[in-house]
Amino acid sequence: MARILVIGGSLGGLLAANILHRQGHDVRVLEKVRGSMDGRGAGIVTHDALFAGLRRAGLEVTDSLGVQVQRRVALDPAGQTIVSIAMPQVLTSWSRLYEALHQILPPERYVQGVSVQSVTQDADSAQVHGETADGPQSWTGELVIASDGIRSVLRQQLAPQVQPQYAGYVAWRGVCDEAVLSERTLSTVFETFGFGLPAGEQLIGYPVAGPGNDTRRGHRAYNFVWYRPATGQALARLLTDADGVSYQGGISPNKVDWRQVADMRQAARALLAPQFAEMIEKTAQPFLQPIYDLACAQLAFGRVALMGDASFVARPHIGMGVTKAAQDAVALADAVALHGATPQALRAYEQRRLPEGQAAVARARWLGRYMQAQTDPAGAALVAPGEGQSAAEFVAETAIDLERYGHQSSFPGAAAHRSSFAAVAQTAP
Repeated sequence: MARILVIGGSLGGLLAANILHRQGHDVRVLEKVRGSMDGRGAGIVTHDALFAGLRRAGLEVTDSLGVQVQRRVALDPAGQTIVSIAMPQVLTSWSRLYEALHQILPPERYVQGVSVQSVTQDADSAQVHGETADGPQSWTGELVIASDGIRSVLRQQLAPQVQPQYAGYVAWRGVCDEAVLSERTLSTVFETFGFGLPAGEQLIGYPVAGPGNDTRRGHRAYNFVWYRPATGQALARLLTDADGVSYQGGISPNKVDWRQVADMRQAARALLAPQFAEMIEKTAQPFLQPIYDLACAQLAFGRVALMGDASFVARPHIGMGVTKAAQDAVALADAVALHGATPQALRAYEQRRLPEGQAAVARARWLGRYMQAQTDPAGAALVAPGEGQSAAEFVAETAIDLERYGHQSSFPGAAAHRSSFAAVAQTAP
């Protein structure tokens, strides 16, 4: 049994901690936030690899995990269906997965209120140094797993040259309660994975569990993500609150300027189907997320490894953020099982996950190129002549499970998944 420290207690950290704990290791999660993190985040698209990771973590994957949809539809600005594709998929939420993963990890293994500052290591162990309410403190383990997100403190120390690269657009996000929506919206789009495609923009949405992770009809919610170009002063305004305070890199939901929210809602009424405009109008607190790319060339640093968003951030178009973290957690556990809690294990993990992380970022950029072509002065070079995608292609390519639907994808890297398609069960858990 090895002592393993996991930095970051969000979904990636919880997946890694639970899987390693089930293998018999002495795991400690060090999380900066104090108190409950339940209710954070929004919708999550599931993939078969995520289900596999959840099972490895000790969860029973049942229908209560999320909401299943059977179709994808795209609506024009008048609210009429212009694309309809049968594509069964399960949609869940950050809150639902966090609650489940947090409950199965023994509470003494989840330490909150730790602001990690740095890591040091020697031949036999690694030491994490941080600040707590009681002052400076250090923890020692045979391995340290950094799952502390896109602004990872440990990545900044170990690979300071790796920085998030802004993609030129933001995502407005929110969750609207099913109970407040009109019958037209409920009957035409609520039960689907929905798309709106204004010129140079994209909105996606899908049903998820409602308050209290309730998946009963009438108690659910609809999660939306609306990608909109924003550069220069437009981005600066979005990241400035009503008191004129600017937030570089991202702004918390409660700090978003109400005037920016009002402008966004007005744009929704002008550009989107009435169904989507209604959802946005009735969402209590929309928030926004600048879209970044991040790709590491190295994941293993002696006895320290990067995982999740600390290692790769692929644009949300592929819907793979949590699934990628689950794949990282499984690969780490497999490597430790084979090589022990050693630097050799982390090198084996890196060899497995580095090309897969790079492929995810490449595919996400490929899906987002139509957005960047609208905002990048050199954007015309991003789309080759004749490569422009139709609405149907957008709908069919976004946030799909390549193990299930890779045979339908025109992305060059999807070819590797086509041979496995026949072996994948067609009914999602």
